[in-house]
Amino acid sequence: MDRLDNTVRDYAWGSVTAIPELLGRPATGSPQAELWMGAHPGAPSRADRGGGPVPLDRLIAADPVGELGAASVERFGPTLPFLAKVLAAALPLSIQAHPTRAQARAGYADEEARGIPLDAPQRNYKDDNHKPELICALSEFEGLCGFRSPAGAAALMASLDVPGLEPLIDLLHTEPEPEALGGALAAALGLTDDAGRETVAAVARAVTAAAPADPTGELAGYAFAAAEHPGDPGLVAALLLNHVRLQPGEALYLGAGLPHAYLRGTGVEIMSNSDNVLRCGFTPKHVDVPELLKVVDFRAGRPEVLRPEPGPDGERHYPVPIDEFRLSRYELADRPATLPGDAPQILLCTAGTAHLASGGQELTLRHGESAFLPADGTPTLLTGPGATVFRSTVTLGQSGQNSQSS
Repeated sequence: MDRLDNTVRDYAWGSVTAIPELLGRPATGSPQAELWMGAHPGAPSRADRGGGPVPLDRLIAADPVGELGAASVERFGPTLPFLAKVLAAALPLSIQAHPTRAQARAGYADEEARGIPLDAPQRNYKDDNHKPELICALSEFEGLCGFRSPAGAAALMASLDVPGLEPLIDLLHTEPEPEALGGALAAALGLTDDAGRETVAAVARAVTAAAPADPTGELAGYAFAAAEHPGDPGLVAALLLNHVRLQPGEALYLGAGLPHAYLRGTGVEIMSNSDNVLRCGFTPKHVDVPELLKVVDFRAGRPEVLRPEPGPDGERHYPVPIDEFRLSRYELADRPATLPGDAPQILLCTAGTAHLASGGQELTLRHGESAFLPADGTPTLLTGPGATVFRSTVTLGQSGQNSQSS
């Protein structure tokens, strides 16, 4: 077992207080957005096995089978297939979507062939992998996810009484669903001339004025985004999306092609080991509208809010349709839990104190601390009345395979 020393990413949208409170450290006064736990080369966790801190990706590369297990290496290759995070948003993140694996492979190969540097601002595909995600709320968590029905989006736009939205409303009323949503998204992102900018500004004023009287509370989320991005055409695109509010312990799975944006809140996030993002708003970064329209899935529907399913030894896991990652939660009481040792796993303690014992080794995790457990076949006994522990691992069976991952 390896206690992990993890990197905190200081993106501007991060909370000043949430991650320091979790870690039990003084706030620095600067945003702290994400705590990364894993072997992503961009910010790998560090483990100390007696000779000083070593990046986890380097440990795994030196002995993939010993660290990940033969079954995981055969299934997913010689790298840790997931990245776990604590995400703490005080301001809206970009509206974005992620490609399927096939789209990522094709896009990555095309940009490589065209000689676009990996660090170029106009680069869309940083690798050839897909990037499904799961976010589990630690606090009340607010976001946008998936398309409203065309009629629902048209009704929301009409309620704002902004004349510049009338062409989008007409489109949503007259075209079949995929064409209506695709056309409306393209039209929203095209509001970049003088008239378009005035429409965006009018939408910002309208959602801000209407939010206090909105019985659903949805417009407060749009007003919050408008306060940060009053001139961003992504604000109009956001009206096409469902507003979602998670309570602590609830989760969302975000598959390929699903447009989404996190607005505010703290959660545990797990994703496949990829950095492929197609953005469409709330960002100064590159927005490639034609490529985005190829990736987005233009089907409407309310996102399913996931609640954990009970498993053995008190485990409560969040079902997802892929195998690269599996997230579960333990609310430890008097009974210990036994974790199998057949797959690589990262444990994060978010409350109380947890005690780990495996093969003669022992390790104590206080809230905010995490550990990497290699797949050496040895079970781990997990105890700690009152502690909450999140477990990130992989599924080695076949049940998670789904077309969304292809």
